Amino acid sequence: MKYLLLVLAVVALVWLVRGKRRGDAPAARPQRDAEVQPMVACRQCGVHLPAHDALPGRGGVFCGEAHRAEYEKQHPAS
Repeated sequence: MKYLLLVLAVVALVWLVRGKRRGDAPAARPQRDAEVQPMVACRQCGVHLPAHDALPGRGGVFCGEAHRAEYEKQHPAS
């Protein structure tokens, strides 16, 4: 029983020492503002995607060339 307590005490001590070392050097975290990107919805299917990935077309933005072509075929220019 005393060996079990000794092993548990050593494990707890190692865990505490490692935890303190991790706390001293904070991990480099990216800026949250740099991660934020405006999202837009595809006019054909409604899926949301980053604005810089969207394809502009007649009537809105689209997630891909197929949806842009399908939408423009269904809604001819007047």
